[in-house]
Amino acid sequence: MPARSRLQQGLRALLAFSRPVDRHLAAAFLTPELFALFNRLQRSEQLHSLNVLRVVLSQGPTPPDLAAAALLHDVGKIRCRLAVWQKTLAVLVRAFAPRLYRRWADGDPAQRWNQPFAVAVHHPAWGAELLAAAGASDTLVWLVAHHADDPARWAQHPNLYLLQRLQWADDAN
Repeated sequence: MPARSRLQQGLRALLAFSRPVDRHLAAAFLTPELFALFNRLQRSEQLHSLNVLRVVLSQGPTPPDLAAAALLHDVGKIRCRLAVWQKTLAVLVRAFAPRLYRRWADGDPAQRWNQPFAVAVHHPAWGAELLAAAGASDTLVWLVAHHADDPARWAQHPNLYLLQRLQWADDAN
């Protein structure tokens, strides 16, 4: 995602306190167990996820697992709450010092300094674990687990098209 888009995303996160969260829209696409996970996301992440859902819905017929993935693709972030400045730091280090970013991302997420980097890299796997434990479908778990992957890695996967739709909507927000 280009730096300008990331800056806009950061500004939206800073102003999230002033915007309402359409919980009724989210609840329409999630089971009670999955909705409980959605409610644990930070307000800015809920708003982002709802925007991703709206883009996915605007693309045409939307399978239920894709709608749920739009809402829950970042649910792994509930393991470590981050401030906007921490998320911004991770984006900047990734852009300007990718080797350093990877080293810090592979560090212990319990160490405060490593958290922004570990969350950025590992939240898809963490989210997949949370969703599997909540009884989510295999397709939903797979979409969340791989939403940050290079889609070329999954060129032969039957859910590639859904992954691409999710990534496009996520990148647009």
